[in-house]
Amino acid sequence: MRLLVLARHGQSVFNVSGVVNGDPELDRGLSDAGRAAAAELGVELAAVPIDLCVTSRFPRAQETARLALGSRAAEVPHEIDSDLDDIRVGELEGKTLADYRLWKHAHTRTDRFPGGESLDEAAARYGAAFARLAARTEDTVLCVCHEIPVRYAINAADGSPDPDRPFHDVPNATPFLFDAEALRRAAASLRR
Repeated sequence: MRLLVLARHGQSVFNVSGVVNGDPELDRGLSDAGRAAAAELGVELAAVPIDLCVTSRFPRAQETARLALGSRAAEVPHEIDSDLDDIRVGELEGKTLADYRLWKHAHTRTDRFPGGESLDEAAARYGAAFARLAARTEDTVLCVCHEIPVRYAINAADGSPDPDRPFHDVPNATPFLFDAEALRRAAASLRR
């Protein structure tokens, strides 16, 4: 792989309502604004040849990729990698973002969400997915997933010991570019 275009999905219905969703079967897709942003991502990528598209299992990520690829969607191979799924929040599923943040700030990265996974477990999962992407033979890969894996990849590639900092707020449907070396660096850091 020469180039990874990594993007968070477009604004989702759950983003609008401030609800936490870590189960792809409960995903309600993109909002109207999310669909428009995904189409705009397509304009930004129009001159970039995409050899492979990889998404999480979430419909909001898959819909974003499909809209961004536009007329190329049927031609570009698409793979789903469950290791790119959003954080598995267990019993916090369907709760408010405020509930999620309250729980997160009262616990460490190694504590599992009740009935879910820890942030460190998710980071290792993302690291494994990024390592697989870095090893791909396709020249240019579009990967659409979620805010947390994008944030973690950016910070880890930059050498930050904290995957949540310094870069934190990932905009929807915005491309971030990684060469293979930066992606390998992020993968190695997240898998530790």
